Amino acid sequence: MEFKYFDIPGVVEITPRVFGDVRGAFFESFSEKRMAEAGVAGNWVQDNQSRSDRGVVRGLHFQRPPHAQAKLVRVAAGRALDVIVDIRQDSPTYGQHLAVELDATRYNMLYVPVGFAHGFTALEDNTLFLYKCTDYYAPQAEGGLLWNDPQLNIEWGVTNPTVSAKDQVLPTLAEFDSPF
Repeated sequence: MEFKYFDIPGVVEITPRVFGDVRGAFFESFSEKRMAEAGVAGNWVQDNQSRSDRGVVRGLHFQRPPHAQAKLVRVAAGRALDVIVDIRQDSPTYGQHLAVELDATRYNMLYVPVGFAHGFTALEDNTLFLYKCTDYYAPQAEGGLLWNDPQLNIEWGVTNPTVSAKDQVLPTLAEFDSPF
């Protein structure tokens, strides 16, 4: 596995070593030992999957403490632009975002630590998005930021996105009081 680090501390992109031949491909998608050595640590308790068509934007979501989640995300089919926003109050990168394209043909993954809002847009129809989480989903702990907040100025890579009604009424960063 290759590990790429960013200017936003704690965030890691993981690209596995892929073994391919005429039959297809094989790769190790998770190794607790290798991940922990690279700073990708957590007590992984829940896996989630979503399917989205091109132009769907999901996010920006997080769970408040005591149900805060780190996530290890990847795409099993299709492509997605994965976006995270640092919402850790004491972080020097508070309010900054990072976008990484996740691609089923590259098999790359992104580690999203606790203290980040997370979202993505599907860049192809039938994109399957996988989430490995360090805490169980708790509806009472849901939180989020407005996906198209002008202060964040995120380039989602799509025109006329499909966004849920719930995601269209989330607060902007300026209106937001971070629990992290």
